[in-house]
Amino acid sequence: MKRKINFSLLALVMSFLFVGCSNNVIEEYNKPAVYWYAKIIDAIVDANLEEADSYYSSLQGEHIGSPLLPEATLILSIAHMYHKEYLLSEHFSNEYIKRYANINEKEFAEYMKIKAKYMALENPRRDQVLIRDALREGGVFKLTYPRSMYYPIVDTMMTNLRMAEALLNESIADLYERLDKPRSAEYYRNIRPQAWINWGEIQRANTPWYRAWFEGDGTGSWYGFIIPNTQSVVSRNTIKEEYIPTPQTKSLTNKNDDFKQRQKKQVLELTKVEKLYSQGQLNKQEYRQARKDILGAEYGSYYQESQYR
Repeated sequence: MKRKINFSLLALVMSFLFVGCSNNVIEEYNKPAVYWYAKIIDAIVDANLEEADSYYSSLQGEHIGSPLLPEATLILSIAHMYHKEYLLSEHFSNEYIKRYANINEKEFAEYMKIKAKYMALENPRRDQVLIRDALREGGVFKLTYPRSMYYPIVDTMMTNLRMAEALLNESIADLYERLDKPRSAEYYRNIRPQAWINWGEIQRANTPWYRAWFEGDGTGSWYGFIIPNTQSVVSRNTIKEEYIPTPQTKSLTNKNDDFKQRQKKQVLELTKVEKLYSQGQLNKQEYRQARKDILGAEYGSYYQESQYR
């Protein structure tokens, strides 16, 4: 009997405990926009970005037309950038550009997108696509905003990205040379040649020791002496022959020069159009049509083909 009473008391205490804990979890909804905005700011101050994103969803769901939404979107983009969550930072920048930004407000958000891609590139030798995307968007930014206050920063980021891309291609070319594939090595050296780079003056990125043991520096590894000096399995059936440059590979350098000339011409034309628009000689529709003519079908096809070689 005594045991039954003790068990009943224990069950009663546990039930009160669970009920009390469940009451502490209060589901909030149907609040004013200012309330959700203040919650977002408080969560960012506490470095709780997951909770801030949740409050942002509530603000967006309950007050889709609130004037606080654009500012909250941009604040979250900056907060995620500060906490090195670059994919989320780019996501909120895209949201801001697509939904809220006008022509004059897109510049900063576009810059944030490029910076997020640049900062997300921790290991250039593993993310070739990210380098290409950042270079493409950086080039479009420089053509679209030639007088931007962020122009020098974007230009510096693109310079570092071009060096990273050239280093990646050089590492691949060295690998093909070790595999007795001179054609492939020459191909990668001519994809996007950067003649202005003096490799003797370039300080390469430092690889952590626990990765350097296995990755090396792109030219070799510490365990290279273990591998026998024989033809690789990859190139076992390769017919060795003397490399003869083809006209296609020779034309890559000419394409690079042609691209630079087109880029300069487009920058000059865009500058003239923006000057006429700022002086009031062109209305908004004429300004957009002029930009479309300059950066039209020829721009899209050529940039897609060249990808900023």
